[in-house]
Amino acid sequence: MVEEATAIRPHPGPQERFLACGADVALYGGAAGGGKTWGILNDPLRWVGVEGFDAVIFRRTMPMITRAGGLWQESFDTYDMANGRPREYDHTWRFPANSSIAFSHMQHEKNRMDWQGSQLAFIGWDELTHFTRAQFLYMLSRNRSTCGVRPYIRATCNPDPDSWALELVAWYLDEDGFVDPERDGITRWFARKGENLEWANKPKELTKLGLEPKSFCFISAKLEDNPTLAEGDPGYRANLKALPSWERKQLLEGNWYAKAVAGDVFQRSWFQVVRESPGGGRVVRHWDRAATKPSEVNPDPDWTVGLKLRESHGKWWVEDVERFRESPGEVRRRMKATASQDGYDCEISIEVEPGSSGKADADDIARLLAGYRVKGNRATGSKVDRAGGVSAQAEFGNVMLVRGLWNRSFLDELVGFPGSGHDDQVDGLSGAFNHLRHGGTPSVDFA
Repeated sequence: MVEEATAIRPHPGPQERFLACGADVALYGGAAGGGKTWGILNDPLRWVGVEGFDAVIFRRTMPMITRAGGLWQESFDTYDMANGRPREYDHTWRFPANSSIAFSHMQHEKNRMDWQGSQLAFIGWDELTHFTRAQFLYMLSRNRSTCGVRPYIRATCNPDPDSWALELVAWYLDEDGFVDPERDGITRWFARKGENLEWANKPKELTKLGLEPKSFCFISAKLEDNPTLAEGDPGYRANLKALPSWERKQLLEGNWYAKAVAGDVFQRSWFQVVRESPGGGRVVRHWDRAATKPSEVNPDPDWTVGLKLRESHGKWWVEDVERFRESPGEVRRRMKATASQDGYDCEISIEVEPGSSGKADADDIARLLAGYRVKGNRATGSKVDRAGGVSAQAEFGNVMLVRGLWNRSFLDELVGFPGSGHDDQVDGLSGAFNHLRHGGTPSVDFA
């Protein structure tokens, strides 16, 4: 395929075993940095000399493919060595033998039907936990070809205790959620029976039930299995160690059962209460809005929270928390009054609900606060994920609270998160932090 001088080879260990695996479906998963993406990117290269070989590698969204360091950029390191020709307009590589490797997204569950009628000798799922069970099961039917290469599927993932993919790897784990080394890399068999997957250690156990078995193998890896990254970027391990505790367990240690519980995301001892902030830097008040007063029907509705956060000298100060339950009109009145008290130097961040109605509502708030620096931010990911960045900073002692009557209720809510009821102040904190740290992701422009 290529000259010996430019041969493409995996690292010995899990990466090599992944590329040598003969199972119909193989999942390469575990801690971050194990070289999983390199493996799935280069696995289909062995077949590009076969006429009619067609492959596709999925990420959930197109920006995950096209961003710096994404699949498309990474593919240039090896695909051109195999005499591939890139087509930018559809993110497909064509090879001299009339073969192809495409990169595509499957953002919505319904997008799986876009592949109806397709025949793909190789299907790759980069970060399988980002996809739905229905997407994966449907594409099993598209894994077919007459090019002479036996159709197969390869996938990668990091541990995610809330993902459906846990059912694929559960047999390989010990009682604590780590991969059992005695089961790592063993081939099993599965067959689809309705919407369920039936598992067996031998294919005959499934064929006796009238089912058509497919072989499956799970191979785990950690950062130390990828010397290219471990040696080339010594700071990467430090970055993983700086994650919140539950993410460290998942991404550094490869634990599939680790998840955030109350006391993991925030602890009371992490926050120092100070008399005042130092001033300077940037300051924002982030609004997480509700518009319902307590009633007999709903005596404990959500709160409207406006949290004021300052970033200065590499640290963060929570200066004030406005928290109330009022009607929509009163919410708007208090937001305008608070903006007047904060002044024009204080940025204003508004959480924008999904859909056109959320955009229209945010536009209305922006007009109400005309003259102030207002930005709408859509919340993405779970509440725990959104709180991860400020949680890590708090654990390192970088988040202070300015003394105020709101301190106790604020800390009570944080240390009880997730699962203890209201989390509006948590949303206010993570929204303000993400606005200052990342500029809001993604933002919404106002008319």
